[in-house]
Amino acid sequence: MQLENRYYLYALLLVPALIIIYLLVNAWRKRALKAYGDIAVIQRLFPDVSNAKRITKFVLYTCAFALVIIGIVNPQIGTKLEEVKRKGADIMICLDVSNSMKAQDLQPSRLEKSKQAIAKLIDKLEGDRLGIIVFGGEAYVQLPITTDYAAAKLFLESINTDMIPTQGTDIAKAIDLAVESFGKDEGKNKAIVIITDGENHEENAVRAAEDAAEKNISIHTIGMGSENGAPIPEYRGDVQEGFKKDKQGNTIVTKLDEQNLQQIAAAGNGIYVRATNSDAGLNNVLGALDKLEKKQFDSKMFSDYEDRFQWFIAAALLLLVIEIFITERRSKLYERLNLFGEKK
Repeated sequence: MQLENRYYLYALLLVPALIIIYLLVNAWRKRALKAYGDIAVIQRLFPDVSNAKRITKFVLYTCAFALVIIGIVNPQIGTKLEEVKRKGADIMICLDVSNSMKAQDLQPSRLEKSKQAIAKLIDKLEGDRLGIIVFGGEAYVQLPITTDYAAAKLFLESINTDMIPTQGTDIAKAIDLAVESFGKDEGKNKAIVIITDGENHEENAVRAAEDAAEKNISIHTIGMGSENGAPIPEYRGDVQEGFKKDKQGNTIVTKLDEQNLQQIAAAGNGIYVRATNSDAGLNNVLGALDKLEKKQFDSKMFSDYEDRFQWFIAAALLLLVIEIFITERRSKLYERLNLFGEKK
């Protein structure tokens, strides 16, 4: 049980205050009557007035007031533990954060375009678990696999090219880490989505994709960039100071390596999609992900609390209705019993 508005309980302190006021008013009334004469004589002048009924009306009114306060506090009951079943697939996104992803042949940049695509993917997931791996020369888990899509978006916003100290693009390490992050559960409900410009500086990416496919994990690749390529901007703070150059002073141009990404996707039983400024290839990848076998997950959660304020409000209204129909006059039954006692 819990109290939704527990701070209103302080209003119950008014109950003893009302009782004190009632007693003071009664004492004042008696002193006022004494000023007119003997109380016993005055009571004979008003034989129909019932002190017991006056007290009863006050008790009913006070109890109704207390019940209204408890109703406002709203006691809630019903936190039983229930089992919720959910079906979905496991998806690991491997995002390239090497310096080449700063290139602006996709607007605003390859990396920012990739983050926008991932955000749209998250919005369209229903029940699936999602994880994010960032990679360059090394690979790191940015977000462990989860169903918390709000957290996924929060982690996504913080991704930048300064996260990986070792430059390069080692796709094989990203694939191996993704496979490891899935755990040992069997089933065809797992997929890896690699978002990169494909300039793989290390070997064995295709072999890593084949190993993943043997474990029923499909691999899809999204190519970020253009065949003509683009220079890599260099920044000091938020200000661009030019473009990255090689040792001879020539501007480095980074190009999309479609052939490499197509080979990785083929080895991983997945599809390859090339991103453009108008379309990041998301719909094609989503179509492939929808074909994944959906695994049933069992999770525990508490049911919602059920309000109980209505019972206290109803009881208060009932007491007020009863109080309205009670007069301060003695009942005829009381008079008859009193007359019978006098005759005896």
